[in-house]
Amino acid sequence: MKTLEFLRQFRIKDYALFDFLITFLIIYLLSPFLSKLFLKFKIIIPQKNWLFLALPLSILTHLLINNITPLTRNFLDLNNYYLLKILILILLILGIKDIKIKK
Repeated sequence: MKTLEFLRQFRIKDYALFDFLITFLIIYLLSPFLSKLFLKFKIIIPQKNWLFLALPLSILTHLLINNITPLTRNFLDLNNYYLLKILILILLILGIKDIKIKK
């Protein structure tokens, strides 16, 4: 565990850089499989869109499992962190922009 603690010590404000890197790496590696999975349901999601959706999906996932991380807490704060809210909204829009339903 000391290795994980060491890797998570590098931060920008409250956010551990390691967490972001791992999130984007996992989404990057899973995106071909996720796109193929959704294609079976006739939903076309380009692989690049998964990268845009990584942070919005991580916030949703953390809310669903009731694991409030600093990013989730700051996103839910109604009085501050407007730049973060705008960033997540932009990422969500970019992520769903090219999604198509196959007929």
